[in-house]
Amino acid sequence: MNKDLIDSFLDMMVAEIGAAQNTIKAYQSDLHQFFDIIDINYKKITNQDIKLYIQRLSIDGYSSKSIARKLSTIKDFFKFLYSEGDVKINPSLNILTPKQEKPLPKFLTEKEVMLLIQTANNTDKINKKRIAVMLELLYACGLRVTELVSMNENCINFDKKELLIRGKGSKDRIIPIAQSTIKSIHFYLKFRQEFTKRGKSIWFWPSLSSKSGHITRDSFFKNLKSIATDAGLDEQKVSPHVLRHSFATHLLNNDADLRTVQKLLGHEDISTTELYTHIISDKLIETVQKNHPLASLKR
Repeated sequence: MNKDLIDSFLDMMVAEIGAAQNTIKAYQSDLHQFFDIIDINYKKITNQDIKLYIQRLSIDGYSSKSIARKLSTIKDFFKFLYSEGDVKINPSLNILTPKQEKPLPKFLTEKEVMLLIQTANNTDKINKKRIAVMLELLYACGLRVTELVSMNENCINFDKKELLIRGKGSKDRIIPIAQSTIKSIHFYLKFRQEFTKRGKSIWFWPSLSSKSGHITRDSFFKNLKSIATDAGLDEQKVSPHVLRHSFATHLLNNDADLRTVQKLLGHEDISTTELYTHIISDKLIETVQKNHPLASLKR
């Protein structure tokens, strides 16, 4: 019975909210874990049962971030059951989410990003040349890696220099592309057919080997790590998400408006974007040291 309800809930998440496949898998895993541990019919679950489950997760060593996500899944599930009339009382109400500190985004300096791109371009291998263009576009537009690898073949308007991306929750957003990156993309399109069967594919970054038909996140991730090593950078510091953070940080450091950066990143809540304002850049430090009245005083 619990499994059937979970399947109905997941179907609703896809049909009504447009949840991504990765999100659905996470929800499914969280709910199966919950019922495996609680092992009670959903109609008999109480507020105290859920609190005991949260305590169990804490004892088992789960981080506050993981616990918060699992609790969010449970709340969404019982909210669905309540709205469908399957339960008369929502047992997940009034359960507080564990407090968690939001870590500041990690980012590369502008020089480090340029070094990464230059190193990626310094190759004769066709697959590495494609990774170089992907890397440049990732940084130029602040994309999530899933958004990058699953780009549709017709997602770029070359006349307007714009990229149409389908982000989280199947929400579309338009991102302008720099002219230099447009040139790199045109260069890639000259040999794109090398990665397609009979020269046709619905994906912008097609693959002859992956089941999805396009290059995978894992493949791009591994290539990026390799490029970081070749560039003499610490590969632990370099990831697709770090480049997305770098995009946002560098825009804000160069006086971009916070709301604009929010739209470009596809953040629903501006508080997520505001995390970047807590990063003290070299430029800000220099501004304070130059312009603050106390900075000019000598001991």
